[in-house]
Amino acid sequence: MNLNRTEVSLLNTISELMVEIPKGKVHLRDDRTKVQWCVEIDPFLLSKYPVTQDLYIEVTMENPSTFQESKRPVETVTWKEAVNFCNKLSIQTGLNPCYVIPENNGDITFDNTADGFRLPTEAEWEYACKAGTSEIRYGELDLIAWYKNNARNTTQVVGQKKPNAWGLFDMLGNVWEWCTDLYDTEVYGSYRIFRGGGFCDQERSVMATTRRRSHPLKFKIEDLGFRIAKNK
Repeated sequence: MNLNRTEVSLLNTISELMVEIPKGKVHLRDDRTKVQWCVEIDPFLLSKYPVTQDLYIEVTMENPSTFQESKRPVETVTWKEAVNFCNKLSIQTGLNPCYVIPENNGDITFDNTADGFRLPTEAEWEYACKAGTSEIRYGELDLIAWYKNNARNTTQVVGQKKPNAWGLFDMLGNVWEWCTDLYDTEVYGSYRIFRGGGFCDQERSVMATTRRRSHPLKFKIEDLGFRIAKNK
């Protein structure tokens, strides 16, 4: 596919944002069911920041955010809006979309072999957040995250706090981040997972291991955004 000048500029911008995450494994736990499991992680790419409002506007021509400022994370987006952004970004940069999105609000399917942009799996998210540590946080909370005690009840411009060992910023705090996974279809149906804690959460919620879930088409809130991933 031949890209025009604007599309090439967008691809270059995105390429500069993506961080290479090495292969490894991560141990996950669900506190509700007390189930634990281990996931092998292949190398992949992950954005160093949550998707910002200026990037979201460039791709979708919309800004749903409650707290509007170009370099703050986009928020107040449903899971479906997040994956729709991923598909649009893939198309605009000459890549194959990872999600098939029916027009009638039917089930959205995920092609994990596509070369386009996507949401991280929750295993990828937690693995990348921990960045080689086994701790619940990758540093002292006030130094790495915007949360209830320091955020002044609003989102903040990305990249101001200390990154983790792999150069990822705001993995904890500022906004929760949608992941691509279903949570528990037998109990919660189509609910999708989000991770990381937000600006209005107490310290006990802002951990690499905290799991939340909600409806992919209806749920949107001012402390919930997303970041993009890509197969390597």
